[in-house]
Amino acid sequence: MSTTEIPPFVRADGPDKVTGTGRYAADLTLTGMVYAKFRYANVSHARITRLDVSAAREIPGVVAVITDADVPDVHYTPVIADRTLFARDVVRFEGEILAAVAAITPEIAQQACDAIVFEYEEIQAVTDLEAAMADDSPLVHEHWDRYEVTGDTIRDRNVATFSALTKGDAPAAMQTADVVVASRYVADACHAVPIEPRAIVAQWEGTSVTIWTSSQVPYDARAGVCETLQLSTSDVRIIVPHLGGGFGGKCGFHFEAHIAALARAANRPVKLVFSRWEEFVAPDRRREGMIVDITTGVNRDGEIIARTAWLAIDNGAYMADAAFFPQLAAMHVAGPYRIGALQIDANLIYTNRQPSGSVRAPTAPQGCWALESHTNEVAAAIGMDPVDFRRHNLVRTGDEGPVGQIYEEIGAIDCLELAVASASASALGENESLGVSMGWWPSFAVPAGAWVKMHNDGKVQVVTGAQECGTGAVMTLRDIAADELGIDPTDIALVYQDTAAAPTGPGATGSQTLLNHGRAVERAAIEVATQLRELAGEALEAAADDIILANGIASVTGSPTSSVPIPELAATAAGANLLLGSASAPVPDYPEIPASACVGDQGMASWLAPQFSCHVAKVRLDRQTGVVRVLEVHAAHDSGTILNPIGAHGQVEGGILMGVGQALTEGTRYDQSGRQRNAALLEYKLQTIADAPEITTQFVEIATPNAGPRGSKGLAEAPNVPTAGAIANAVAALIGEPVRELPMTSERVWEVLDAQGVAQ
Repeated sequence: MSTTEIPPFVRADGPDKVTGTGRYAADLTLTGMVYAKFRYANVSHARITRLDVSAAREIPGVVAVITDADVPDVHYTPVIADRTLFARDVVRFEGEILAAVAAITPEIAQQACDAIVFEYEEIQAVTDLEAAMADDSPLVHEHWDRYEVTGDTIRDRNVATFSALTKGDAPAAMQTADVVVASRYVADACHAVPIEPRAIVAQWEGTSVTIWTSSQVPYDARAGVCETLQLSTSDVRIIVPHLGGGFGGKCGFHFEAHIAALARAANRPVKLVFSRWEEFVAPDRRREGMIVDITTGVNRDGEIIARTAWLAIDNGAYMADAAFFPQLAAMHVAGPYRIGALQIDANLIYTNRQPSGSVRAPTAPQGCWALESHTNEVAAAIGMDPVDFRRHNLVRTGDEGPVGQIYEEIGAIDCLELAVASASASALGENESLGVSMGWWPSFAVPAGAWVKMHNDGKVQVVTGAQECGTGAVMTLRDIAADELGIDPTDIALVYQDTAAAPTGPGATGSQTLLNHGRAVERAAIEVATQLRELAGEALEAAADDIILANGIASVTGSPTSSVPIPELAATAAGANLLLGSASAPVPDYPEIPASACVGDQGMASWLAPQFSCHVAKVRLDRQTGVVRVLEVHAAHDSGTILNPIGAHGQVEGGILMGVGQALTEGTRYDQSGRQRNAALLEYKLQTIADAPEITTQFVEIATPNAGPRGSKGLAEAPNVPTAGAIANAVAALIGEPVRELPMTSERVWEVLDAQGVAQ
């Protein structure tokens, strides 16, 4: 590795985005293009008795209408194949697609959708998580036991998957505790709400289809199209133009196959652009609602003797990528603490609501909010300061985690001390208080590849399967390559977001971009740097190991005047077809844990290079209205080596503001049938710049081996984890008890005050 410091962050996609010249999927127009609309069920649970599209097909300007009868008979989704592209026999949530229409204008397409005859027999909707687990509950999937299943999947009726974490004998250990505290917390579902609504354009050329889509995971999208339309990988190309945010809501495979099938039927390019209502209702990626019952036994000195917990997680109608959520949620309810004995049972429940899936740090903000609120209750029960209680119990280097993992060097306690010290300088006014919360999040290591090519003018092209969703992680890849090659990052062009051009990669999900693609780009760039050093050694009559690459020049160690410009070396190599590197970085080994530690293991039993965080929030409460205003957030994060400080600070700030929304205003409201009541930006209350608190960010930089490039870890999701918990504990300090529902809206806060008889 070069010793040159990585230069300041330069975003290759910046000029296009700030000048408005960059094209997003919705901006694309192809010759002969027509427009798509979907006909939705708009009912939560019903048996289809009649679906007649004949009138829609007769409307002038309609070029194609397709239903389940027009696509291959394929059940899909990971782990449990419980879904078809179009509704078949039964609809299970309001956003289920009955038919797709292509017409010469969006208005005609919508007219045709409205003309489709849909008759049905309504079935009782399953919406209550606890009732759904009863033996006499209606089934969301009547034939649940017939679906193809992969992995160590435990399921029963409406329990889609089940996981349990076990350490020792928690019930027995609980009997020995001096104090036992039990709590229940309930979190509403909420949404990712990227400002760009999703858009898809599909065009066929013979037997091959090209799809432009607003996806965070183009390779997953390609795999979904291939599976559901029975196509080969070489016949499907996915291109992602600029992406206007995703926050996990654009992960996975969504509607690309619908539009590809529609384009084939229309024999013309087809374009779909969602309305805001559709963006709320149709995708199978929303943040899951959750019930957390948690009990902790402690000694008077603050030692955690035992913890038991029961979790119910709202999966919605179909399995998206939520199979591992019970295991992940259980880890967040265990938390980054030393615990003598542990038993956490977590259930993922089918309901007749929109499917849940990966929204920034899935299950973590809710699980952390419940745990950290409960942690303050436990500390109060033994008369211990909540910060001191965390000091006493946080995991440290060499400690054993909840499922037996032994932690290498970590900075959890450092995060606590930094954030608390930062907040200690904050003066508190009337009705103001501070709240502290710890959080953690795993690093996800998966295969990824990259190519690095130097042209004969010394300019470089990095080809990567990475996906840029706005975080800047892909932009950092060229800084890594530039550092290894000793050139300016502006001399590097990026080719990405095109499955036909780049090697396979995981996309922008799970904080994986820099972690995985960074390792691949680093290795590929080292290959080219090695070739450059060999050329320079020949030209300068020196050993290749003595060549330094820096500032666009190859020079000999200890003899800076003996040098040659890198573009000159590149020119001499052009004819020999050199200066090309390719790499698929080996996937780091995950830590070992006892086999008995986890039941229903979906791959989250141990955490590679865990990230730790502490947020301290300062809030102000209006006791007359219950309105909470977040004034400050002091954040400290252990995310390994920070390669891009500007980007890292931006990720923390964005994650915190998203966390403020989830804490106070963002929650999906449903009627009794499972239909959304606030699927619009006017009713679904996002935070804006006017709501942003003052944010102070510090990093505990611990170079972490066996993780990302240069000792880095992931970062994008971690800042979203502890924010709600910190706000909750600040509010609880002001009102004397926790608010047990999330979001902690002004109405819910006021109701607690009113029940105390102190609301004014």
